[in-house]
Amino acid sequence: MATATESSTVSLVNISMEKWPPRHRTYFGSLQIISPQDGEGFAITPIRGCMGLMDLGDKRIMEYRITAREVAEDIAREINGDSGEGSFHGVFVAAGETPTEGELADARRRLEEFQRRLVAAADFEWERTRNPMFITDLERRAARQLNLEKPWVYDPKPLAECPVCAEKIKHGVAVCRSCGAILDREKAAQYGLVPPDKSRRDGSANQNRSENQPNEAGK
Repeated sequence: MATATESSTVSLVNISMEKWPPRHRTYFGSLQIISPQDGEGFAITPIRGCMGLMDLGDKRIMEYRITAREVAEDIAREINGDSGEGSFHGVFVAAGETPTEGELADARRRLEEFQRRLVAAADFEWERTRNPMFITDLERRAARQLNLEKPWVYDPKPLAECPVCAEKIKHGVAVCRSCGAILDREKAAQYGLVPPDKSRRDGSANQNRSENQPNEAGK
C-alpha cells in the first residue's frame, strides 16, 4: 500500500513515436507515458516521488520514501528492456527539467543502433526463410523509422475467422484446415476437395437432355 505525496519532480523523456500503454505501480497507480506529436523531437512526462507504506505484520507499518528519480528510472528501465537484453526504445530520465542536446543526441544514437540491429536480424531471417511471417512487427517498425526499403516491410492482411471453429484462416480459403469446415463449396469442388453439388449436376443433366430433344425429334 502506498500514498502519493508532493516531492521533487523529474522529467521522463520519450523520443519515440510509439504509444506506450499505461504503466501500473502499487505506489502511484497508473501513469500514461507521453509520446511526441508530429513535428516534436521529444515529449516529457513529469514524475513525482511517493511515500510508500510497508506492512510489517502485527499491525506494524513502516513508511519509506520513493524518490521521483527512482520512479522514473524504474519506468524507463521497464520500457527500454521490453524487447530483451540490450533493447532501447528512446525513453530516458533527464538530468534537469528539460533534456540537453547531448542527452537527446545520445538517446537518438542508442535508438538508431537498436533499430539497425533489429533490421539486421530481419534481413538475416529473410535470407534464411523468405517468409514474412518470421519478421516481427518491431522489426518492421524499425525499418520504417529508419526510412529503409526492405522486401519484408509490408502490412500483412488481417486473417479471417472460421465461422465454425473460430481459428484464424486466410481470406478466400475453401476448406478450414483446422476443423475441415467447407467454407466455399464451389471452389472446394473445383479442386476435388468435395464431390460436386448434386443439384447442380442434376440441373446440368436436365439442360443437356432438353438441348438434345430437338435433335432427336428431327431424326
